[in-house]
Amino acid sequence: MRNNAPAYEDLLDHTGKPRPSFDMALSYEQVRLGLAFHEAGHAVLSMAYGVHVVSSEVIAWQPSPDRWSVTGKTASEAHDVSPWHYAAQCAAGELAHVQYLLTSGLWTPQLAAGCAADHDREKAIDVLARFGYRLGRDHTPQGGKSWGMVRGIARRKVDRLWPEICAVARAIDAADIVTGEQIADLTGLPNPPHPGPACLGGAA
Repeated sequence: MRNNAPAYEDLLDHTGKPRPSFDMALSYEQVRLGLAFHEAGHAVLSMAYGVHVVSSEVIAWQPSPDRWSVTGKTASEAHDVSPWHYAAQCAAGELAHVQYLLTSGLWTPQLAAGCAADHDREKAIDVLARFGYRLGRDHTPQGGKSWGMVRGIARRKVDRLWPEICAVARAIDAADIVTGEQIADLTGLPNPPHPGPACLGGAA
């Protein structure tokens, strides 16, 4: 665990605003592993959908002697990827986090609410809009999809790739950061070549 906070930009969403933080009634180890599952969800679905994954990590630090904080980051570069697959990998982090709570016997409504990652949803909406695709928060826009539909796509993929997500999450938890090549080795999924200038960016 670091003594100092991570770089300020690592705590911001894609618009430059601070991401919300939640106090969860879990141990440090449980919260850290939950965030590792969140990032593994992003990374594994990204790779499964043909996105080049650079790295995935958890960042833990002590803002004061009696407190600790944990966040995460997954870096990826996408090119010629389905917009709905891009949105699904954005949704996968929160879904994998909740699934970790369920499979670990830790789930409560309050803890599940603490897994909320609205910044991932908002990033998906904004990125897709730049390319002319309509993603609705709570409705299905004409010619587009709702966030609920995207979560359904992601949910099915998370279920199919759960063993791979577990393997990557444990590796992130053990090492703080894993590279795309290490994720490919752990999962057997190919990590596509770096596409050069990115059309779509990764989720945090």
